[in-house]
Amino acid sequence: MHLSEGVLHTPTLITGAALAVSGIAIGLRTMRQSLLPLTALFAAAFFVAGTIHVPVGIGSVHLILNGMAGLFLGWAVFPAFLIALVLQVLFFSFGGFAVLGVNLCIMALPAVVVHYLFRRWMVEDNRRKQLLAGVAAGIIGVGGAAVLASLVLTLDGGRAYQDLIFLLIISHIPVFLIDTAVSVAVILLLAKMYPMVLSATK
Repeated sequence: MHLSEGVLHTPTLITGAALAVSGIAIGLRTMRQSLLPLTALFAAAFFVAGTIHVPVGIGSVHLILNGMAGLFLGWAVFPAFLIALVLQVLFFSFGGFAVLGVNLCIMALPAVVVHYLFRRWMVEDNRRKQLLAGVAAGIIGVGGAAVLASLVLTLDGGRAYQDLIFLLIISHIPVFLIDTAVSVAVILLLAKMYPMVLSATK
C-alpha cells in the first residue's frame, strides 16, 4: 500500500520519517540473532509481494503480508520492511524516498499490533487459536494499513482525498481475503511440519 511521491505535505513526511526512525531503532535494539533468518525471509517475501501491484489513484494495491510478518518478528518488521521498501524504490520506483517513512509506518505499525495481540496464540499448541491468529494477521495487517493510509491522507489533505480514500479501501478487499488465506495456511503448515519455527518467536 504505497502512497506516491508528491501527495503529502512536508510536515506529514517529517512526522512519518521520525516515527519510522523510532520504529527502526526499537526493531534493531530488540532483534534477536536467532530471528535474523526469519527477518531476512520476511523482508524478501514483502519485497516480492509488493512488486506485483496495481496502481490505484494515489496508491497501489498489492499483497502486504505485514500481519503475518508481525506475528513472527514484532518490532523487527521495521528494519525488515525498510530494506524491502528501499529496494522497491531503487529498482521499481514504487513510492519514493520522500514518502518512505510514511509508507513504512503504514505497513509496519499494524504488524507490531498483531504481534502483541496474537503472538501467544500462534505459539500455543492449539489449532483453533493458530487459525484465529492467522485470520487476525490478515485482517488487522491489511485493515490497519488501510486505516492508517486513510488517516494520513485525511489529516494531510482533508476532503480533497475522500474519493481516493474510498477507492483505496474498496480495492483492498481482495487483498484482505488473499492475505488472510496465506497467513492461515503458512501458520498451520508450520505448526504441523516445523513447530520449532513458531517456538522461536517466543
